Amino acid sequence: MTRDSQSIADQVEQLVEELVRTSGLRPGQIIVLGVSTSEVQGHRIGTSGAETVAEQIYEGANRVRTRSGFQIVWQCCEHLNRALVTERAVAAVQGWNEVSAIPVPTAGGSMASFAYRQIKEPCLVEAVQVHAGIDIGETMIGMHLRPVAVPLRPSIRYIGEARVNMAMTRPRLIGGARAVYTIAEPKGSTGTDAALTDTCD
Repeated sequence: MTRDSQSIADQVEQLVEELVRTSGLRPGQIIVLGVSTSEVQGHRIGTSGAETVAEQIYEGANRVRTRSGFQIVWQCCEHLNRALVTERAVAAVQGWNEVSAIPVPTAGGSMASFAYRQIKEPCLVEAVQVHAGIDIGETMIGMHLRPVAVPLRPSIRYIGEARVNMAMTRPRLIGGARAVYTIAEPKGSTGTDAALTDTCD
């Protein structure tokens, strides 16, 4: 099933590590994982879910989460409107809107169903806006990312037969041509507004 000698869990661990490192993800921040276990096995999304695959993906992601302290939400399939599995305590802190459903392989998907059963106090929330994400099998996680999404190119492009995409997010840049986005002084600055033809306020 895998395209190299690494296990699925090891590949996912590597992907999540890359996402954390590249995005600068901090403890307490949140990523979304969308997974088609059917696509991992080389089948069309939604046709051949497998919790054995979901277990390996969960294991790999959870290894990094345990070390790094971020949170993970798991995207359900379209039958549950791509709602997300999370810990109830996280949902409460974030102010997310809880919905009443329990994901199962035939309505929610094998990945979300497996994740729900691993979490001590799980719940389902309607929508989120999180800091970064990984999409295994083109499940369309973009609706759950904060603006502005920045595509990343992972070193592993396939898990099994499923294509992998990743994204981080960044705050919107504001202010136009004179705005400064780093602590270092702008080129040519004397430390005052004297170099500008006019000033703000």
